[in-house]
Amino acid sequence: MDALIAGVTIVELDPEDTSVGYGGLPNADGVVQLDASCMHGPRKRAGAVAALEGVRNPSLVAQKVMDQTDHHLLVGPGAQVFARNMGFTIEDDLNTDRSRRTWLEWKRRTTPLLYLDPDRRELAMRRLEREMITEGLIEENHFYGTINCNGVNARGEICGVTTTSGLAWKIPGRVGDSPILGAGLYVDGEIGAAGSTGRGEASLYSLCSFLIVEEMRRGKHPKDAGLEALRRIQAATIEQRLLNERGTPNFNINFYILNRRGEYAGVAMYSPDGRQQFAVCDEKGPRLEVSTPLLEGSA
Repeated sequence: MDALIAGVTIVELDPEDTSVGYGGLPNADGVVQLDASCMHGPRKRAGAVAALEGVRNPSLVAQKVMDQTDHHLLVGPGAQVFARNMGFTIEDDLNTDRSRRTWLEWKRRTTPLLYLDPDRRELAMRRLEREMITEGLIEENHFYGTINCNGVNARGEICGVTTTSGLAWKIPGRVGDSPILGAGLYVDGEIGAAGSTGRGEASLYSLCSFLIVEEMRRGKHPKDAGLEALRRIQAATIEQRLLNERGTPNFNINFYILNRRGEYAGVAMYSPDGRQQFAVCDEKGPRLEVSTPLLEGSA
């Protein structure tokens, strides 16, 4: 657990990365709100924080929730008070110059009235996403900025952590799947671990990380278990605003899956030209591998 969290804190502290932690893309009010969860397979324990402001390393706070309390999830101001009591530094603003400039550019191009109509908001967000990516203002995958990291040691002890700054420009207070057990992360010490990045609501509706672990319990390989979760998401996506002209989901979502034997997989709804990749580190060394897509083409 310590090794996994140490790994994700490197990215949480990186001001050049806009997907998690310090400098993560803020909500619609320009405030960085962070979510994280961790789950310890052998101990059958977990901790999480949501809508946490002012702390660069939400994954470390989630670990403290797991280790120091009888709770699983702390949110908002209460999570910040807990972090302060645990000795974490509370900062007034986690924006970097880059994340603040990006937010101001987004704000210049949009209107708060979009929140009143989900259909208009979805169309406007996709238009803005294309514009800002084309103009080099934001990286392609950073609207849904998240890291999931799972690991198993030589004794077969398995743990996982997920950390995120959430959906860029989200309604303040929005919580995605990352801190929710069974959605953004699930670990069963006897079976394996799964976590997600991408559209959190899609994982929440089907509790996909839990589903994947249960599919592995029934004997499926991590890849097949992950593809089954993606099929469940595709079947549950029926709103027109969430479908493209081909009638398939107009968003991407990814799962990262590991079992106790060290078998692993990365799967994605789409992986055009092999662009959806995930990192692996084992006895062969660190490397990137291409995620297996459920559907051809792109969102």
